[in-house]
Amino acid sequence: MTQITLDAELRKRLGNLQQPIELCDETGRVVGHVFPAADLSEYDLTSPPFDLEDAQRRLSKVPRYSTKQVLEHLENL
Repeated sequence: MTQITLDAELRKRLGNLQQPIELCDETGRVVGHVFPAADLSEYDLTSPPFDLEDAQRRLSKVPRYSTKQVLEHLENL
C-alpha cells in the first residue's frame, strides 16, 4: 500500500479527516475515497463482544432440525 505523509496545510484542507472524503480530478470525476482511520482504543479486542452464557441460553431456546427433517419439510411445500 502506498503511504503519503500529510503536512499541516493538506490536513486542514481535508478537514482533519473527520469524515469520509471524495478525491476528484480537475474534471470533477471521482478518483478515490478516503475514510478516517477507526479509533479502536475504546474497544477491548481481547474479549468477545457478547456474553457467552447469554448466547448459549438464547441458542437453547431455538428449535433445531435435522437435515432429514428440513428436506421432508421442503418436499411438502
